[in-house]
Amino acid sequence: MNKISSLIIFVLVFLCIESSSAQNPKIAQYDSLIAIAPTDTGRINLILKKLDVLSTINLDSAINLALTTLGDAQRISFYRGEMDLRTSLFTNYSFKGNFKSAAEQLGELENTIKPSKDSIEFAVLYSNKGMFYGMQSKYDSSIFFYEKALRINEQVGNKNRIALINSNIAIAYQQQSNFPMALQYQQKSLQTYEELEDSEIGQAYTLVNMAITHFMTGDHIRAESTFLRSIELAKKVQLQNVELYAYSNLAGLYADENKWQSSYEYAMKAAELGGNMGDQGIEGASLSKASQALVNLNQPEKAIALSKEAITLAELSTLPMNINQAYSSMGYALMAQKRWKEAIPYYEKGFENLQNSDIYTAHIGMVTKQLSECYENTGNYAKALELFKQSKSIDDSVRQKENIRKATELTMNYEFEKKMTTAQAIQEAKDEIMYTRQVALIIGLILSLILILGALAAYFGKKKANVLLSNQKQEIEQTLRKLKNTQAQLIQSEKMASLGELTSGIAHEIQNPLNFMNNFSEVSAEMVEEIEEERVKSQDTRDETLVSEILGDIKQNLKKINHHGKRADAIVKGMLEHSKTGSGEKELTDLNALVKEYLKITYQGFKVKNKDVDIKLISDYDLSLPKVEIVRPEIGKVLLNILNNAFYAVGNGHVGTGHAMSLQPTVTVSTKNHGDKIEISISDNGPGIPDAIKDKIFQPFFTTKPSGQGTGLGLSLSYDIVKAHGGEISVESRDGEGLTAGEAGTEITITLKI
Repeated sequence: MNKISSLIIFVLVFLCIESSSAQNPKIAQYDSLIAIAPTDTGRINLILKKLDVLSTINLDSAINLALTTLGDAQRISFYRGEMDLRTSLFTNYSFKGNFKSAAEQLGELENTIKPSKDSIEFAVLYSNKGMFYGMQSKYDSSIFFYEKALRINEQVGNKNRIALINSNIAIAYQQQSNFPMALQYQQKSLQTYEELEDSEIGQAYTLVNMAITHFMTGDHIRAESTFLRSIELAKKVQLQNVELYAYSNLAGLYADENKWQSSYEYAMKAAELGGNMGDQGIEGASLSKASQALVNLNQPEKAIALSKEAITLAELSTLPMNINQAYSSMGYALMAQKRWKEAIPYYEKGFENLQNSDIYTAHIGMVTKQLSECYENTGNYAKALELFKQSKSIDDSVRQKENIRKATELTMNYEFEKKMTTAQAIQEAKDEIMYTRQVALIIGLILSLILILGALAAYFGKKKANVLLSNQKQEIEQTLRKLKNTQAQLIQSEKMASLGELTSGIAHEIQNPLNFMNNFSEVSAEMVEEIEEERVKSQDTRDETLVSEILGDIKQNLKKINHHGKRADAIVKGMLEHSKTGSGEKELTDLNALVKEYLKITYQGFKVKNKDVDIKLISDYDLSLPKVEIVRPEIGKVLLNILNNAFYAVGNGHVGTGHAMSLQPTVTVSTKNHGDKIEISISDNGPGIPDAIKDKIFQPFFTTKPSGQGTGLGLSLSYDIVKAHGGEISVESRDGEGLTAGEAGTEITITLKI
């Protein structure tokens, strides 16, 4: 029989969990919220909620995240965040058996709390101390501190904490084999949780501990049903640690009933789950139970191998009960092969780890008896007799009739009261239904009388009402016709206004280069006349130098005319791009490959014109990106426009802006998979966009480039293409005015739905 419960170490984690619900859906949800948190304190609070869930899945990951976030909280002097992060670290270090690091966090908490003289903060500190001693099997000290925390929480009426602390005090009494007290506190805890909303997590923790108490009193039927109920709740709220400890203790229950195959299967299930969670203590304890089952299934060598693994894991956890259990399982496996002398050191090693503990369970009595048998078979009868007496004393105390009777009586009374409460509620509901029916009957009679009178009045007023309704119908129809006509006129007016605004914009943009072309052509015509005047002069008086200069000026004018002609051509082409309906067919596309391709093309094009500008390129591609259906050339055009703007900003954009010239021009490109959507981000450390014009950058013909260097259609066209794909395009920019080097810059994000 092996009724030891490693569960004592897990319930205490509930101290830090206000709500909890591999990639866990809740963790993914918190990651999305953390990424867009507008403030540092808001981000840290979201991380704390993520830690509640992560602590039930993987202790190492939870510890690493808490340590990283703790530095952020200290940097911004976020007191509440620092306190909660240290509490999370303390709890998870305790579960790992790293009591040195746990004690350091507890000390930091105490030093921080003391000056505040806040009783609520002290209640948290006392609860942590209760957990700290309980994890080390020092249950008297654990109860002392939990009782102090309980009194404070009862004064302020914090029912969640009251239920939690009652559940944890019950564990301490349970491990001292004081089953009546354990059940009394567990019943209080469960009753309080049932009165609260969204308390299924707390109920799951308390139920699994209550099941262990039933198990220890020999009530296997209640124990098994309560374990299964706790597993059902744990799966519902994704509470893997409760599921883990229920499996581990079911393994012990089936061992007590000599159902060794079931015991082995549940133990290995618990060990696997414990390994996935990083809980070395329970993994080792579960392997110990699996080893015991294998001994009784006549597989001693396999049992010894599992016990060795269990000892290694238990030693890493540093939890006294788990270490004792692991060494005892090795002693049991050797003892089954009659290797008495080899078994003794393992049993003794297990007892060494309990010297400073307050544990007093049936398991200790059983292991003491096994060690007595080993000494008897090696001829040390005096030691054997001494240990046999100790085992009988423990067994008699744990199993004394009064202890079991009180526990059974408490259970029966609790269940009777619940049945009576349920029956009373049913009767009250029946009485309420009868009363409601009587009231409804009276009201029905009154309403019937009113309806009859109303029907008579309605009959006499029916003709008048019909005439009135007919008139109102005609008025409504006439009003509706007027509204439709007005609406059509407004739509047409809006269309004409939009068309006029667009036409005006096009005319203005084209007029500018045309003005230049007209001016330069007129000047050139005047210059030709000057040349003709010089030509009619005699060769002696003709000024050939002037003629050469005029011809040179004419040549420059022709170049300018050509340049502005190309500007007009670019504007027309841009408008033609806007007028396209996007007839290209969509195809499944690897966005990472597309972004890489256009980054390379754009950068090479920029370097051809700007050989002296050295730009640092940074890329961060999410390899989990799925292929997306897009019109490849159109999205490529979007990337080309945005990348060209970024290269211009970090290259030409630095000149004359006051932006630090010593800053390394940098363009960063990244992709990210958010599950239901994909983001492409392009950022630069250029001078940024002033707030005054940030809302205009997607308007047609608006450009921040000098005259002649941009049409103002690139981002407008990009906006239309992304919208046509059902996506979004957004900009974030920090204007360089008043900022230090490295703070300014622009980031444009394209979001496409998967």
